[in-house]
Amino acid sequence: MNKKRAQENADRQARLAAIQSQQRAIERKRNSLIFGGIALVIVAIIVAVTIVIVQQVQENNRIDALASQEIEGVETFEDLSATHVDTAVEYEQKPPIGGNHSAIWTNCGVYTEPLPNENTVHSMEHGAVWITYQPDLAQAEIDALTELVGDRTHVVLSPYEEIESPIVASAWGLQLSLDSADDERLTAFLAKYVEGEQTPESGAPCTGGIDPSA
Repeated sequence: MNKKRAQENADRQARLAAIQSQQRAIERKRNSLIFGGIALVIVAIIVAVTIVIVQQVQENNRIDALASQEIEGVETFEDLSATHVDTAVEYEQKPPIGGNHSAIWTNCGVYTEPLPNENTVHSMEHGAVWITYQPDLAQAEIDALTELVGDRTHVVLSPYEEIESPIVASAWGLQLSLDSADDERLTAFLAKYVEGEQTPESGAPCTGGIDPSA
């Protein structure tokens, strides 16, 4: 009887060991699949991020190449005065591209209402590009312009009455008329003229002035 019980115990132990061995094998396989899947996901993320970075670098290089050349359609204005005045100024261009202006500049950023010329000309004196658009421009175009401005520190975006083109980009002494926000000349204009060589007061801030919408 004791020998029979001993044999049964041995059989049970053997079956238990076999079950445990099988469970460990299943666990190892499951872990292998999990870690393998995680590794594949990580690799896929790395590849996707690398592709995005490469594409962004290529796009930046393309825009820099465009900006390094003469941008078609840009009008140039020279011999602009830059005196601070307390009165309204009658500018020849709409929107203005320089000239006498207020001693206080407009803070750079995105605005949904028209801005005072005299203050915003001062912003351009600090290196800002002023992007203006017709008030009835399609919202999709306005959204695209807003996205293009992004977090740039020296860009002003606002509607402007009485401009002939749907969109006009202006820097100190420079102006470009455009029909659409996706015109790559606008991106090149920003790359070249935001705090560009034309800036009379290079290094000056575009904050600390006035916020006309406040």
